Amino acid sequence: MRFLKFALLACQLVLPVLAQDATNSSAIFQLSSDPEFAFVLETVMSLANNYGAQTGEVLRAASQITPGDFESWYDQFVYLGDAIHDKATAINASRFPVSAREAYFRSSSYYRYAPFFLHGNQSDPRINKIGALAVEDFNKAAALLPLPPVNLNIPASSPNVPGGNFSVPVRFFKAQRGNAKLPTLVLNEGYDAAQEDVYHELGLEILNRGWNVITYEGPGQPTVLRDQKLGFIPDWWNVLSPVIDYLETRDDVDMDHVATVGVSFGGQLTPLAATREHRLSAVICVDGMTDMHAIFAAELGATTIALYNNGSYAEFDKLILAAARSSSTPTSARWALDQSLFSFNTTSPSVWWGRLAEFTINSTMLANISCPVFVGEGENDSLGGQAVKMARTLGNKATYNLFRTDVGAGEHCQLGAEAQLAQVTMDWLDETWEHVALPKNLTNVVY
Repeated sequence: MRFLKFALLACQLVLPVLAQDATNSSAIFQLSSDPEFAFVLETVMSLANNYGAQTGEVLRAASQITPGDFESWYDQFVYLGDAIHDKATAINASRFPVSAREAYFRSSSYYRYAPFFLHGNQSDPRINKIGALAVEDFNKAAALLPLPPVNLNIPASSPNVPGGNFSVPVRFFKAQRGNAKLPTLVLNEGYDAAQEDVYHELGLEILNRGWNVITYEGPGQPTVLRDQKLGFIPDWWNVLSPVIDYLETRDDVDMDHVATVGVSFGGQLTPLAATREHRLSAVICVDGMTDMHAIFAAELGATTIALYNNGSYAEFDKLILAAARSSSTPTSARWALDQSLFSFNTTSPSVWWGRLAEFTINSTMLANISCPVFVGEGENDSLGGQAVKMARTLGNKATYNLFRTDVGAGEHCQLGAEAQLAQVTMDWLDETWEHVALPKNLTNVVY
């Protein structure tokens, strides 16, 4: 769900930053004087739009967090996660399933975000411990849905993982529309978020429209990082295609109407996969991106990039690691560096930098996408104009939409405006599918 904006470091190394521009009068109101903390607090609070948080709970945590203090962040969200988890376990779930479900969804979110700023020390045991609690509580909540999801690990293979084999964790959420074959959306997050996040962001909105949802994670994403120790791989079709293979085995999926949605860095991973995976009837990029490497490169600066290009990898690593460890470095830049190394499962900036370039999608690759593509962009986001460039390159296969800041939808991935995001993307998809007929005389269930 998250991505990167930019700030200048004291050492003149420029790195991606997540923060909203505080000088922008049309920006979202910030919940912390630390811009990065403000943005992630906004991220957590946005989950309240679909049962993943409560505004009062997040606002209370925000009031107790010391700006820029990673331990303070962790302590407050673990406290909140524990408190709501305890409330959930005290509920008689068989008698009050909705109450228990909603509490477990919220505790899962708070646990999930507690270690968000701890990735600079990849061996910190709290990362895996609290991450596992987040998944456990989400599963407890999901088990109390009217139709609990199917949880499974799908076998996959790639030449870019040790040993060649890995598994893709998925959750299949069946819409309450009887046994009919239904349109199905495949949802994928990005650089730092989990499949649990995208359930709250878009999954629930889709289910309430009568379509099936399947969420998944690949290498570089939380569950696969934690359980399989695998960083991001550039052949993302080898992650998505096994999920599509699984959908083909189900008798409740209309394979003529399978679309995929990529959120944040998923807005690059998803079209990357679609250059090889042609069973898709539509691709939705929230937001559209073709080259994260270029975004970083423009901000790192020529001097820093020259170190890498000249083979001075030790100096390149030293410069970037020094910036990441400096107390004078803005939180946003520290997080961006830490998360980059963490999600690529490396401690070497030069290894990360070399691998990131392999994800670039050029115009020849885009030409291989065989279905319509929705390319979204937040007006207050900063992706170097890549969404517009992607749409222009795709030509008549693309529909471009700018989400506006003045109505609260201009944030990265439309954080906090999930209803607007769902309205625009799902209505576009229904039009693209020419109004797929759903079974008649069935009540639309709000999950």
